[in-house]
Amino acid sequence: MIKILASDGMEKGAIAALEAKGCEVTCEFFEPEALKAAVKEYDVLVVRSATKVREPHIDAALETGKLQLIIRGGVGVDNIDVKYAEEKGIAVRNTPKASSDAVAELALAHMFSVARFVSLAGHTMREGKWEKKAYKGIELTGRTVGIVGYGRIGQALGRRCQALGMKVLAYDIYQNKELECDTMRYVEMDELLANSDIISLHVPSLPGQPLVNAETIAKMKDGVILINTSRGTNVDEAALIAALDSGKVYGAGLDVFAEEPAKNEALYAHPRVSCTPHIGASTVEAQKRIGAEIVSIISEKFGL
Repeated sequence: MIKILASDGMEKGAIAALEAKGCEVTCEFFEPEALKAAVKEYDVLVVRSATKVREPHIDAALETGKLQLIIRGGVGVDNIDVKYAEEKGIAVRNTPKASSDAVAELALAHMFSVARFVSLAGHTMREGKWEKKAYKGIELTGRTVGIVGYGRIGQALGRRCQALGMKVLAYDIYQNKELECDTMRYVEMDELLANSDIISLHVPSLPGQPLVNAETIAKMKDGVILINTSRGTNVDEAALIAALDSGKVYGAGLDVFAEEPAKNEALYAHPRVSCTPHIGASTVEAQKRIGAEIVSIISEKFGL
């Protein structure tokens, strides 16, 4: 019997499908130290973003040799020491196709929220206020959006932005020139920073200093909107707060934070910030697709 630990939970349909194939599925979160003992007993470890799988966990799993596969239910695998796991003979997979539309739609939702004060204005109404004249927003139609990272999610967002009458500037080290048209073209990073009304990040966590910092913010247009549904560490939060306070950045839509759960109240409570608690892939449809991919990966690995 294949034993599977889903440390950050799993969609019910996927659990049922795996159990129908004779697998045993345990859904239980373990703190980092406790996870080292738990992984020794399982053939498969399935994680989302909350669980971090580091070298000590992999070393612990090697003591019994049971663990053969780690699956990240989602796109980024920076919470797993992938190279180390694979060097030790443990396969690492993810589900990159499943959540693209969900994350793209959330990024677009944050654009609307920032441009029209949806989150803030709604909050003030719940406080019994009617501040109609305080929230004169801007329209997205006709704006230029710079998308940093033009893979599955970036392209999904780009299509939606173009449908709204926006122009897309895309930066990516891999370029599919067939995507270029009158409303979308690839550019270098400095051109994207200088010419975008809105900048949306769709890249993994990058080494070195954050992608968005005081230096890169200075290169942006005055009044730019920043959207981040990628990784919180891609943004220097202190630099962003300073730019929001000065008006250099019109507003920010953030689904991810440098520390999660978010502790930087000066950022998430800022009146120019629309924020959500890392829910990019949290749709019914995306969870079903992620679950289906997980079932497919496990079935292929173990010949189920």
